[in-house]
Amino acid sequence: MLQTIAAVNQAVNNFIWGVPAMVCIIGVGLLLSVRTGFIQIRKFPYAIKTTIGRMFRKRDASDGAMTPFQAVCTALAATVGTGNIAGVAGAIAIGGPGAVFWMWCSALLGMCTKFSEVTLAVHFRERNANGELVGGPMYYIKNGLAKHWRWLAAIYALFGVLTVFGTGNATQVNTIITAIDAALNQYAVVSDKAMATVNLVIGIVVAMLVALVLLGGVKRIGSVSEKLVPFMALTYVVLALGVVLLNLPRLPEVFTSIVAGAFNPAAFTGGAVGSLFLSMQKGVSRGIFSNEAGLGTGSIAHACADTKKPVKQGVFGIFEVFADTIVICTLTALVILCSGTSVHYGQAAGAELTISGFTLTYGGWASLFTAVALCCFAFSTIIGWGLYGSRCIEYLFHTDKVVRPFLVVYSFVAILGATVDLGLLWSIADTFNGLMSIPNLIALLLLSGTVAKLVKEFFAKEPQ
Repeated sequence: MLQTIAAVNQAVNNFIWGVPAMVCIIGVGLLLSVRTGFIQIRKFPYAIKTTIGRMFRKRDASDGAMTPFQAVCTALAATVGTGNIAGVAGAIAIGGPGAVFWMWCSALLGMCTKFSEVTLAVHFRERNANGELVGGPMYYIKNGLAKHWRWLAAIYALFGVLTVFGTGNATQVNTIITAIDAALNQYAVVSDKAMATVNLVIGIVVAMLVALVLLGGVKRIGSVSEKLVPFMALTYVVLALGVVLLNLPRLPEVFTSIVAGAFNPAAFTGGAVGSLFLSMQKGVSRGIFSNEAGLGTGSIAHACADTKKPVKQGVFGIFEVFADTIVICTLTALVILCSGTSVHYGQAAGAELTISGFTLTYGGWASLFTAVALCCFAFSTIIGWGLYGSRCIEYLFHTDKVVRPFLVVYSFVAILGATVDLGLLWSIADTFNGLMSIPNLIALLLLSGTVAKLVKEFFAKEPQ
């Protein structure tokens, strides 16, 4: 039975994350870019000035809302995850260094896609029975499109609920366990017999921490995210930059392999990766999976922002993709390629490649740092996806009374993630994650005119 489920899921997964998905996501991103006059390039200085400026502006949000900065940190909490460490390594191993170039290309269009998602989410949001701001793809489908499209919103919310338990929680906790176990084994702190008990205890602790944050409501989620995300991202960026600086002579060669390898991967992988399309596919899919542009999930957090200007909040989406993919994913790639660690091209790889890059440069202690980084990244992802799941289930049942029971169940899934093998669950969750993009991309296509109109009206009034 399990083999049949795995086979069916694999077939669907290959289709969802294959050529059709890439064509749709790139196509919609290109359409939105054209209709907004390539706002991600034209207004990039404005986006950076606006986002950086609001980071240092201390103010409280109104009831049932987050500050704009808390909203972007919550969205980044869900996107800046273990994929930034393990996913980029996998893309390079299978697609060669050139995959990084295609990752940049997908991010360029993804900036506009995410900008559009956030703008629409804030423009079409509502207040629920508790007075909290709620929004996201299901709400801009419901409020922005005709009534006969509402089934699309329900499908998005359903896929969202099914996805969060795997992608957002169990697999993330499993990553935390893997990282901690590796560090404990390296220093022989715990015997192999006691490891199962340790994992169970870690799972219970994570479940309690997740419940403590999520059950505290949207303000507590925002408060934790605005402290955790900048700390973990800055620490990772500083140490990754250190690897690059300590291996600076290799940098020109690395950038050559990234750019030239995008069009001739065989020349830089010893023939192990000879397909231009494979390099492109891995880079584009890695970029999409990392920044979630096209999935619409990040806009759920942004809809909670205490702002009356949808487009101004939308530029946070541009910054978000830039920070996640252009900065953090690129630094991960440079850690691997500059450090001189051995990459077995054509073979699957994960976080061990990134860990190897750090340890070759800094020594064995860097494995402890990577374990801590993975724990922080994974925990932040669990929090962000918990908010997404609660909004989706609230939309499905048309009441907020189901939210607290859902969050309790969601929190306890962490124990499952810490104690069982999650191979099939990860694959199924990945499929549902891809399925979420279909209703969202249809909505973005149909609402592209609304985005263009909002942009035109906003910048006609906003002082530059």
